[in-house]
Amino acid sequence: MRLIRLPALIVSALIAQSAAHAADYPARSMELVVAYQPGGGSDNTARAIAEAVRPPLLAQPTVVINKPGASGSIGWSYVANAQPDGYKLVLMTPEMLVVPLMGIGKTTVNDFLPIARFTDDPSSVTVRADAPWKTVQEFLEYAKKNPERVAVSNAGIGTVPHMAAAALGEQTGVKFVHVPYQGSAPAIMGLLAGDVQATTVAYAELQQHVETGKLRTLAVMAPQRLENLPAVPTMKELGADLQFSVWRGIGLPKSAPADAVAKWRAAASHVAQSKEFQSLMRKQNLTPSYADQPQFAADVARQEQAFNTLVPKLNLKP
Repeated sequence: MRLIRLPALIVSALIAQSAAHAADYPARSMELVVAYQPGGGSDNTARAIAEAVRPPLLAQPTVVINKPGASGSIGWSYVANAQPDGYKLVLMTPEMLVVPLMGIGKTTVNDFLPIARFTDDPSSVTVRADAPWKTVQEFLEYAKKNPERVAVSNAGIGTVPHMAAAALGEQTGVKFVHVPYQGSAPAIMGLLAGDVQATTVAYAELQQHVETGKLRTLAVMAPQRLENLPAVPTMKELGADLQFSVWRGIGLPKSAPADAVAKWRAAASHVAQSKEFQSLMRKQNLTPSYADQPQFAADVARQEQAFNTLVPKLNLKP
């Protein structure tokens, strides 16, 4: 068998060309895919990120693409099955951990490499301001004495607020009636209207109603008390180590090029820690919370493990 030997000059040229391609990334516009409809918290976060990383921070623009459907799996699969060249990213949310466990789609969070987290909003236990319960202990005591009579709204089947309410019931021995809505805003409106007795939507999304005296937050499902809610205890303080939050970050396909990963990590760090971006997130009732790749990946893995145990117990169906 005759071996074909490439001249040294050709080999050197190929190596140089490969290095040049890496240095040139991105050479064309990139897509940041949101697996939900325009206008929600995920879409708003993605558009803020895309605007913040525009040239000159990254050499080419990032375009937000909405691909809703099948509880998010259509958008996730679109990115996971694309050429892993660094030009398609996905907005990561906790639903990526739950939806596959419900038998929807084949794409899982493990098909992606977490790059950075931008926001993190802990779930709350919130009731109407005119409700008789002043503490979460009083609320749970009433609910335990009245099984399946206390309705708790959530943002939809399999969402973080649903998981939070289900875990709260499981750990405290309370049987709630879980009422799914199409998003957090309708779930909050259901509570304001008196159609349900409580909600486990993130505090950031209902903060304005607490501040105007319409709602009362009894506890938050965070590792420590919130800076803007110092008088309200965590569930962990009360003996139930419940930590559920709606986080949003960006990810690339698992085998994305190292140069794409490095440039997006650097850009994400710059954006997430800027006062302008943080101010914009707060105006949208989202809590800025930056985590670089190692921490973000570790947090996702921890929550994945918790959901792998919790979701089968709930027997969730699409």
